[in-house]
Amino acid sequence: MPEHGWRYAPEQMDALLAEGRIRFGADESTRPTYKRYLADAEDEIPYSVFYLDGRGASGRLKSLLGGAVFENPKDEQVLRKIIEFGTDKNDIVLDFFAGSGTTAHAVMLQNVKDGGSRQFILVQLDETTNPKSEAAKQGYSSVAAIARERVRRAAAQIRKESASNAQRLDSGFRTLRIDTSSMADVLRSPDDTDQLALNQLEGSVKGDRSSEDLLFQVLLDWGLELTMAITVELIDGREVFIIEEGALIACFDSEVTPELVHAIARLRPLRAVFRDPGFASDDARINAEQVFREVSPATDVKAI
Repeated sequence: MPEHGWRYAPEQMDALLAEGRIRFGADESTRPTYKRYLADAEDEIPYSVFYLDGRGASGRLKSLLGGAVFENPKDEQVLRKIIEFGTDKNDIVLDFFAGSGTTAHAVMLQNVKDGGSRQFILVQLDETTNPKSEAAKQGYSSVAAIARERVRRAAAQIRKESASNAQRLDSGFRTLRIDTSSMADVLRSPDDTDQLALNQLEGSVKGDRSSEDLLFQVLLDWGLELTMAITVELIDGREVFIIEEGALIACFDSEVTPELVHAIARLRPLRAVFRDPGFASDDARINAEQVFREVSPATDVKAI
C-alpha cells in the first residue's frame, strides 16, 4: 500500500493501463506517472510553439481553389488556434496582410467550433497577379480577387462539412476599396466665374460614381458602420437604400418627386439624404425639408 493511498480506484486504473496512459519507471522504486499528451491541454493553456507541416496548408488551398494560385499561404488551422486562444466570441479580427484570405477562413472555422460571432477585416494592397502565373490563368487579376474567392469557397466547404454546427454561421462579407472622394471639387473664385457661365458649372458629385459609391461616402461622412444591414426598395419608382431599418434612408435618383419625399418622411428615419441635383429647383429642396419638419421632425436631412 502506498504511503498516501491509491490515486485511482482499481477499475479506473485498469482502464488507464488498457489505454496505455500509465508510464512505469526502470524498477519498482520509481513511481508510475500518468501520461498527459499535449492535445489534452490544448484548450486550457496556449503553448509557445505550433508545428504543422506547411505543405498541408498549400495542399488544402490548392484543393479548395482548384489549383496552385497562391504560394506559401498561412495555415488556417494554426490561425484558428491562435484566434481561439486570443479572442472572445464577439471580437473583430483584423489582418493587415490578407494574402489569400486565410484569416477569414480561420475566423469562420472557429465560429463554427464554439458558436462565436467574430467578424473579420482583411486589408490587402492592390497587388496584381503575374500574367504568367497559375492564378492569372484561372482568371484572378489580383491577390484580393483570390482572397474573395477563397472566402466564398471556404464558407461553402465549412457549411458542407459542419452542417449541424454551421446553421448560425454568418459568411457574408463586403468588399471595399480606397478611392478618392465621390464629391467633385466645385470651389470657384469670383474671378473664375462670370454670370453667363453659372448654368454650365458642374455638379457636386463626380460623374463616374454609382449610387453605391455615394451611399458609402455618406456612411463614412456620418460615421456609420460600413457593416450595417442594407436593403434596397423601390419607392415611387425610385431606388431607395434603407440602412439598418431606418438609421439612414438614401435616394440618389436624378429626379426626387414630392411623392417620394412624403413616402420617405413617413418612414421616420434618423437620417435622410438625397442628391441636390435631384430636386427640380431650390424651392423643391426647401419644400422637401419642410415636409420632414412636419412629418418626421427628428430626421436629419441632407442633400449632396
